[in-house]
Amino acid sequence: MISLVHLAAEEPQNPLLPPLPELIVGLVAFLIVFAILAKKLLPNINKVLEERREAIEGGIEKAEAAQTEAQSVLEQYKAQLAEARHEAARLRQEALEQGTALKEELRAEGQRQREEIIAAGHAQIEADRKAASQALRQDVGKLATDLAGKLVGESLEDHARQSRTIDRFLDELEAKAEATR
Repeated sequence: MISLVHLAAEEPQNPLLPPLPELIVGLVAFLIVFAILAKKLLPNINKVLEERREAIEGGIEKAEAAQTEAQSVLEQYKAQLAEARHEAARLRQEALEQGTALKEELRAEGQRQREEIIAAGHAQIEADRKAASQALRQDVGKLATDLAGKLVGESLEDHARQSRTIDRFLDELEAKAEATR
């Protein structure tokens, strides 16, 4: 009990302040640990932080370089796209011109063929008309001579005279037909 009384007689101690010898030992231990950490750990920490800073700066530079390259590629792509559009427009225009020229050429060829067909038809009609006229002249001449021979009572067998008479008669008929037109 003495010790309790002895403790009670002493000054009351502040619970926030440790005793002085403990405070000195703690401060020395802290300084030793701090010195060890400052010599060993702090350079390693600084080294790691410096490497990290360099990696971040290098990454930023790489990102900026990549962004610049991407911008350059984008500009090239836009230029190629514009050139391709221009080329496509030129090809469309060229195809349109070729189509128009081909259409005109085919139209002209069709017109030429039509005119050839019409000319050939007219020539054929003219040839048929002449052949029919010649056949008609012969038939009419034969009938006229037969009829004249029956009327006269003589045979008109002289072929040269018969042809002249028929031709003269038909020429007179044609002249009268043209005069009435």
